[in-house]
Amino acid sequence: MGKKKIVEELIKTGKEQGYLTYKEIEKFLVDDILNLDKIEYLYDMLSESGIEIVENDEEGSMLLKEKNIEEKESSSSISKEKMDLEAELAKEIELDDPVKMYLKEIGKIKLLTAEEEIELAKRMKKGDREAKKRLVEANLRLVVSIAKRYVGRGMLFLDLIQEGNMGLIRAVEKFDYRKGYKFSTYATWWIRQAITRAIADQARTIRVPVHMVETINKLVRVSRQLLQELGREPTTSEIAERMEISEDKVREILKTAQEPVSLETPIGKEEDSHLGDFIEDKESPAPPKIASNT
Repeated sequence: MGKKKIVEELIKTGKEQGYLTYKEIEKFLVDDILNLDKIEYLYDMLSESGIEIVENDEEGSMLLKEKNIEEKESSSSISKEKMDLEAELAKEIELDDPVKMYLKEIGKIKLLTAEEEIELAKRMKKGDREAKKRLVEANLRLVVSIAKRYVGRGMLFLDLIQEGNMGLIRAVEKFDYRKGYKFSTYATWWIRQAITRAIADQARTIRVPVHMVETINKLVRVSRQLLQELGREPTTSEIAERMEISEDKVREILKTAQEPVSLETPIGKEEDSHLGDFIEDKESPAPPKIASNT
């Protein structure tokens, strides 16, 4: 599908429901998810059409309610998470001391209003380095709130935050306040892609193509949903039907998602045996044959 056709389809969907989710955008981009030119072009077109991008349908519903009552403050879950992030994270994941120290430090930084963001962006365009630094620092909590969604996927939480911060810096450098979208909306895209790419590049012994990471994550989410609905592990056919792809494609994704296992992996409660001890060496002669040769 051509670039123009992709944007037309997304704008149509966005106008029908009043917003777009990141997953809907990623579904259309697929292999071009890290194509910077396409991302810029897409954001320009969506901005001109007045379509906002949200994390999920729940946030979309909140956005529509917000528009109906003409509230100026954002009601997105990301905005709420920014206010007391350490308390929220402590409920969901175990925090190490370095993470707690980092959260306390960034928690002292004052958040910006939309007007302040625009003012800083204007100063930044004129080469004001302090304005750039302030815009980055004020959105560090946004990075943490996004990074926590990727915990357990092969990278340490602090590493996820660091990669997300790189995406944030990239967003600050490319942000154009004249195009009308909120900085947090624009930055979220870059933060997510920086983290996703890092997971693909660093978290696995065998490198997975970047575009496959989101596909694998989607398959995992669908599998969990079906497990809850069916009360058992879903079959390949059921996963394929829900994802609207072929069974062969599901098997290909599952094969790609497999993690290598060390032959030195401890086995048993005492951990005195290793996985390699239980794997047959087909090149080695059988014990009876060895005995007969002696």
